[in-house]
Amino acid sequence: MSCKPLDMRKTYLITGAAGFIGYFLSKKLLEQGCRVIGMDNINDYYDVNLKYSRLDLLKPFEKFTFIQGDISDKDMVMNVFREYRPSIVVNLAAQAGVRYSIENPDVYMQSNIIGFFNILEACRYHPVDHLVYASSSSVYGANKEVPFEESDFVDTPVSLYAATKKSNELMAYTYSHLYKIPATGLRFFTVYGPMGRPDMAYFGFTDKYFAGEAIKIFNNGDFDRDLYRDFTYVHDIVEGIEKLLSNPSNDDVPHKVFNIGNNSPERLMVFIETLERCLSKAAGRQIVFDKIFEPIKPGDVPATYASTDLLQEAVGFKPKTPIQEGLQKFADWYVEYYRVK
Repeated sequence: MSCKPLDMRKTYLITGAAGFIGYFLSKKLLEQGCRVIGMDNINDYYDVNLKYSRLDLLKPFEKFTFIQGDISDKDMVMNVFREYRPSIVVNLAAQAGVRYSIENPDVYMQSNIIGFFNILEACRYHPVDHLVYASSSSVYGANKEVPFEESDFVDTPVSLYAATKKSNELMAYTYSHLYKIPATGLRFFTVYGPMGRPDMAYFGFTDKYFAGEAIKIFNNGDFDRDLYRDFTYVHDIVEGIEKLLSNPSNDDVPHKVFNIGNNSPERLMVFIETLERCLSKAAGRQIVFDKIFEPIKPGDVPATYASTDLLQEAVGFKPKTPIQEGLQKFADWYVEYYRVK
């Protein structure tokens, strides 16, 4: 597909706009003069103050409109589509987290299944140029063949979160087939960076250090069989999404799924050691985590590793931020935001 630039005349609806990726994507589009309608329910899955801090940075943009609402509220979703007539929809609103889906499954069904169904219905009755939605690398389950490719078998999810994301892909395909909705699913691979999600491991490790607590590492303490993760810096993710927005598939069924990751997995322990060095530099003193090693948690997979060939071929996406640079930006932000110096 040829890569078209953003159309500034269009209205972009971003659900989950107070979230990590949603905030950075909204900011990028607004900086280029796009009109952005942001929607978020500001739930308390993690510290809402961080969500409000992100929103505070978006509110000065004249072309930004924020609506506090839940995508599981079908009437509200329909009203937003009816009033603002978005041309491009990016659905990033979802209940995230693999482990939390074991503790509280109900919210995953409400947000990830019912909420996404409402978005699809809205796109059906108020046609859009392109629907881009968040899937997840977790759909690959315990797949042992790496790197993960979009053509891999993904019918054996090992968490409810993964099952909801696989369901989203199937639902989007069906609506794309029936109603010719141009739709693109993105399988995200461990996104990190400043203003990130506190439930992510790197953020939680940092919180615990400054609270004087040990960190738990779920790899059995077996360094020869360490976990591997395809850590992807948030600005790389946003660049990939931006390139896709004006470039829907024009196939008979206009639905595509892409991996969007770093294509360079890191050992978890190397990632942790890099985070220690970056925090040491940011805080001006040596920082070493007190580590407790525990068994791998149910739902976790040994490795995530994205093949990004399809996305690179489609829109020229190629991540370029090494973890040393990305973690340093996170560390610098954390030290300043929480005033821990």
